[in-house]
Order: sequence, then C-alpha cells, then structure tokens
Amino acid sequence: MAEPAGAAAPSPLRHAEEVMGTVFSFDIRGGEPTAVRAALAEAVAGLHAVDEVFSTYREHSQISRLDRGEVTIEECDAEVAEVLQLCAEAERVSDGWFSASYEGRFDPTGLVKGWATERAALRLVEAGAVGVSVNGGGDVQLCGVPGPDRPWRVGVADPLRPGGLAAVVTAAGADRLAVATSGTAERGAHIVDPRTGKSAVTDLVSVTVVAPSLTWADCWATAAFAMGSRAGLAWLESLDDAEALLITAGDEVRCTRGLASRLG
Repeated sequence: MAEPAGAAAPSPLRHAEEVMGTVFSFDIRGGEPTAVRAALAEAVAGLHAVDEVFSTYREHSQISRLDRGEVTIEECDAEVAEVLQLCAEAERVSDGWFSASYEGRFDPTGLVKGWATERAALRLVEAGAVGVSVNGGGDVQLCGVPGPDRPWRVGVADPLRPGGLAAVVTAAGADRLAVATSGTAERGAHIVDPRTGKSAVTDLVSVTVVAPSLTWADCWATAAFAMGSRAGLAWLESLDDAEALLITAGDEVRCTRGLASRLG
C-alpha cells in the first residue's frame, strides 16, 4: 500500500476497480477535478480493454486468437505489437529468465499487468494530476508527490510473517517510482522456470524490485525469482535504475547495494 508521509496533502481522489482477476487501487492528488475524473474513467476503461485483448482465459481475446493463428499481429490492436516488443526485450535483458510463453503457448501476462498499471498512472499524470499511486494487485506505480514535501511510501509485505512488513520504500526525490514483488506467499508456486517449463524451485520466497517503471520492475522481479538468490542478486546488481530486496526461505535478507537509499 502506498502512503504519503509528512504535512497536509491535496484532497485525494480514490477508486478501486476489479479487473484482470485482481483489484486496481487509485490514489490521485491535485489537478483540475473534471479533467482528472475524466482521465480516471479513461484509465479504468483502458484496463478493461487490456483485459479483453490480452486475457489468455478468454477464448476470443486477440492474444488467444493470435496464439491459434487465427489473426496476424498486423490485424491486432497496436498494443499487441508493443507488448510483443517489450516481452522480447525482457527476454533479451534477462537472458531468457523472463519468458512470454507458458506450456507452449504465447502468454505475455507476466508483463501485461505491470505495463497496464504504469500506463494507467501516466494517463492521470498527463491529465494534470500532481500525485498518482496506482496499485495493480500489489504492484505499485508512483508518480509525482501526494503533497508538499510528502513523498509516497510503499510497505513491502513480509512473506514469512503475515501482516508484517519487510521494508518500507520511499519515493522521495523520484518523479516516478515503481515497486513490484514476485514470490510464493500470495499465489503459491506460480512462477515458471523457463528452462524447464515447470514451477521455479529456488531458495527464495520473494523478490521486490524498485525501479522507475513498473513494466520493467515486474519483469525483473519475476526473472530474478526464477534465477534464485545468488544469481538473481548478481543480475539485479548489473541493471541500471533497479534496486531489490530478496528474502529466502531461510529468512535471509539480501539487498542490492543501492537499496538503502530507497528505504525510509
């Protein structure tokens, strides 16, 4: 959950929307009210449109039809080609540890939720909001500030102590910041090792990545979890603009060198 810290803040506009099998929570500060409310309606409609296009559970979604060879990429919405390119980049940067295929099918869902959340947040910024927090099923995109001298703060859940926090991330000094966590605490062993096609078996229970873009933070958290703590931490250290917190099943906490600057 994202929270402001400090002095008085602009009156918030809040909204929760069930879509993509989860809940998206909006916390919006500042901006001209009519324009911001219109942008919120557009952002929410955009999330539902993304679900219609990219859901692998919908038989007639464009992604399902593309996978069956019933349509070409050129016949799909422009966002499909964009997501395909982003998935290819994520696979390249992670050396294949992030994959957009599952059980032999094209499945970009590991990227789509973060991308859609980030896109929704930026739509509100474009409309004039001065502070935006969009939480898509636990992964958060933050933009601007919730008030004068008040950074957004995000609590990172402790996977081994339900209800507790492993850390608190601050967005102080950052115009945009995203926090994404991959792990087994909420959804069990759902992360796939792309090299075996089976559930990733590692020493980790969670990986939280902090980066400017939720699209990439979400991908990098998933890829690092599949790698395991040692390889995952080394790889995350090599990335620009990314910091991370890794927690092992043995309750060992490992962090990238620059994470301390984002805690508080």
